Amino acid sequence: MNLYQLFQIIWSSSALLLIIVVLLHSPKGDGLGGIGGQAQLFTSAKSAENTLNRITWALTIVFMASTIALSAGWLR
Repeated sequence: MNLYQLFQIIWSSSALLLIIVVLLHSPKGDGLGGIGGQAQLFTSAKSAENTLNRITWALTIVFMASTIALSAGWLR
């Protein structure tokens, strides 16, 4: 396995994890759950949201850096 293949694995796994982490975020709007005060039942803790934000940003940086490195041809 060479460096290019390793970056391809990192790129694809970070893309998949980024999709999963973004889907784990709680929605910002109440939507239909705001009717009758039901939105408070489904909100997550603030620390969990901060952790998800940090993981999202870290995966975004890894994904973008590996995308640039793979597309620029720096690894061949």
